[in-house]
Amino acid sequence: MSKLLIIGTVAFDAIETPFGKTDKILGGSATYISLSAAQFGIYSGIVSVVGGDFPKKYLEKLNLKNINTDGIEIIEGEKTFFWSGKYHNDLNSRDTLITDLNVLANFKPVVPKEFTDTDYLILGNLHPAVQMSVINQIPKRPKLVVLDTMNFWMDNTWSELMEVIAKIDVITINDEEARQLSGEYSLVKAAQKIQEMGPKYVVIKKGEHGALLFNGDNVFFAPALPLEEVFDPTGAGDTFAGGFIGHITKTGDISFENMKRAVIAGSNLASFCVEKFGTERMENLTHQEIQKRLLQFKQLTQFEIELG
Repeated sequence: MSKLLIIGTVAFDAIETPFGKTDKILGGSATYISLSAAQFGIYSGIVSVVGGDFPKKYLEKLNLKNINTDGIEIIEGEKTFFWSGKYHNDLNSRDTLITDLNVLANFKPVVPKEFTDTDYLILGNLHPAVQMSVINQIPKRPKLVVLDTMNFWMDNTWSELMEVIAKIDVITINDEEARQLSGEYSLVKAAQKIQEMGPKYVVIKKGEHGALLFNGDNVFFAPALPLEEVFDPTGAGDTFAGGFIGHITKTGDISFENMKRAVIAGSNLASFCVEKFGTERMENLTHQEIQKRLLQFKQLTQFEIELG
């Protein structure tokens, strides 16, 4: 069975949306990615760090889904990374209220021996120096390396980010980040420029407007499923990335045609993530629900037309 290694945050979030608010709940990029990828029945491992305040029951939840948590360092006497945010009425914009790095401030990742030969690697949103440290701990290049990053690192760690981008195969970013990274407004031109930096594949997430996949002259667009209710968008991008790499890890196929299916798989899972606060929906999702919604995606995009 192929192995997937996930690097990212395991954290506490406190979220407020127009539909309600939470106290501290389970969050973090690695958490969302792993719960999403787990829907494909694969074996994965997380490299992250938490404080002594992190409940063991959360780690057990992950273990039950075939997610190895040996790479999650627990620093007793210190606190877990905490983020708090408030979403505006349109749910597309938000204000960050609190960011407490806590144990993340001095995080030095250690890849467990069992995962130094991982088949697939996804670098969740973290400092590029941390991402590079993980790349350097894996002696044989994985079949596919996926990177998620954000504008904060573009603003503050440009040269380190460029070093990481040169070593990866797929980058997943949103449209605003793609424009900033490339200096181009057109997303087609932006993707071309980003491919010149190193990645063969560029995935540009457009939230409720779907996602684009670029590879050379090939372009694919996946819609987002129109939903009656969006409750909490936190983690939707990470859930998308987890579905993308989960599908590829399961199938072992890194062709452009299969990446198109992976983008749909990611979009499908992200549509569930937003239906409840935090990770709740992803923890209780059934195979039947996933398949039913995949059929909706298929019906959304299929049509017959005669070419004159």
